[in-house]
Amino acid sequence: MNPNFAKLLFLNVGHFFTHLFMLLYPTVVLSLESEWRLSYSELIALSLPGFIAYAAGALPAGWLADRFGRKGVLSIFFIGIGLASILTGFARSPTEIAAGLGLIGLFASIYHPVGIAMVVEGREKVGKALGINGVWGNMGVALGALVAGVLSDLLGWRFAFFVPGAIALLVGFAFVPLVKVARVPRVPRGGPALDATGRRVPRSIFLIIIVGTLGSGLIFNATTVSLPKLFEDGLSMLHGSVIGVGGVVSGIVAFAAFVQIGTGLLIDRYPVKPIWLAILLLEVPLLVLAGWAAGAGLLVLAIPLLFLVLGEIPIQDALVARYTAESWRSRVYAAKFVLSIGSSVAVVPLIAVFHGATGSFLGFYALLGGVAVVVAIAASFLPLRMRTHDQVAPDPVAAA
Repeated sequence: MNPNFAKLLFLNVGHFFTHLFMLLYPTVVLSLESEWRLSYSELIALSLPGFIAYAAGALPAGWLADRFGRKGVLSIFFIGIGLASILTGFARSPTEIAAGLGLIGLFASIYHPVGIAMVVEGREKVGKALGINGVWGNMGVALGALVAGVLSDLLGWRFAFFVPGAIALLVGFAFVPLVKVARVPRVPRGGPALDATGRRVPRSIFLIIIVGTLGSGLIFNATTVSLPKLFEDGLSMLHGSVIGVGGVVSGIVAFAAFVQIGTGLLIDRYPVKPIWLAILLLEVPLLVLAGWAAGAGLLVLAIPLLFLVLGEIPIQDALVARYTAESWRSRVYAAKFVLSIGSSVAVVPLIAVFHGATGSFLGFYALLGGVAVVVAIAASFLPLRMRTHDQVAPDPVAAA
C-alpha cells in the first residue's frame, strides 16, 4: 500500500470516528428511556462528562503529540476510543454510562489537534487534503444517529457501542504497522510565532485566526444545532416527524460537506483572503433570509447557506498550517479546537432566548449575520498575497 495513501486513509477514518462516536449516545438515549424508566432530560444530561472531556483533553493531547510524536498519540486515540465504547456498552447504571461517555470524549479529544496536524505536515498544498478530511468528519456527523439507530433497533442499544468500538480497535491495530510518519522536528526557539518557513509571524495574524475561530465556530454550531427546529417550524410537511426532519438535515449536511473539497482546491490555487471574504459576505444575507423564510423558500436558502458554512472550515485550518511552525502545530490546533468548542457553549442559551421570546429564528439568525460581518472585517486584514502553500518546503513522503 502506498505509504501516503495509507496515512491519509487512516487520518480520514479517524476524523469520521471522532464525530461518529460523539453522536452515538443522543440516539441510544431513546432506547434507554423505556428500559431504565428515566426521562429524556435525565438521560441526555449524562452526556455532559463526554463533552467536557472532549474539550478539556485537546490541549494536553496536542502537547503530548508535539513532545513525543503524533503517531503514538493517534494510536492511543484509535485503540482508546474503541475500548471506551465497548466499556460503555457494558454499562449497568447511569453513573457507568456517564463514566463511559467521559472516556469516549477524552479519547475523541485527541483527534483534532493531532490528526489535523498530521494531515498538513510536510505538505506544499494543504487545501485539498483538508477539504477531503473535512468531508469524512462531516460524514461522521451525518451518520452518527443512523448507525446508532439501526444497531439499537436490530441488536439492542449496547451493540450501538460494541460494534463501532470493535471496528475502531481493529483500525487502531492496523494503523500502527501500516502508517509511516516523519519525525516531528524539535521545538525551535521562538515557538509558535514562527511560520512554516521559519519567519516570525505578526501577532495580528493570530488575532485574525482567533476571531475567525470564535465567530465561524459560533455560526457553524448555531446553524447545525438549530437547523432541525428551523425545518420543523418552516416546513409544514415535516411538523411532528422526527424521522423526516432528521433525514432532511442529515441529507443536506452530507451533501453540503463535499463543498469543502472545492474550497480546498481553491485555496491551493488562489489567495485565501478574497475566497474567505466572499464566503463570509454571502453568508450574511442568507442567514438573515433563512431566519425569515418558510416553506420551499427555506430549502432554497438553507442548502446554499450550509454549503458556505461547511465550505469555510478548511480555510482556518489552512491558515494555521501556513502560519505555525511544524513543531508547535498540534498545540496550536488544540488551542483552536478549544476556542471553537468554547464558542458553542453560547449556542443553546442564545437559541432558547431568541426562539422562546419570538417563536422564530429571525432575530437569532440576524445576530449570526452580524457575527459573519465581524469575522469578515477581521479577514480583511489578512495579507492578500498569502496562499496556503507559499514557500513551504514539502516533505517528500507527505507531499505526494
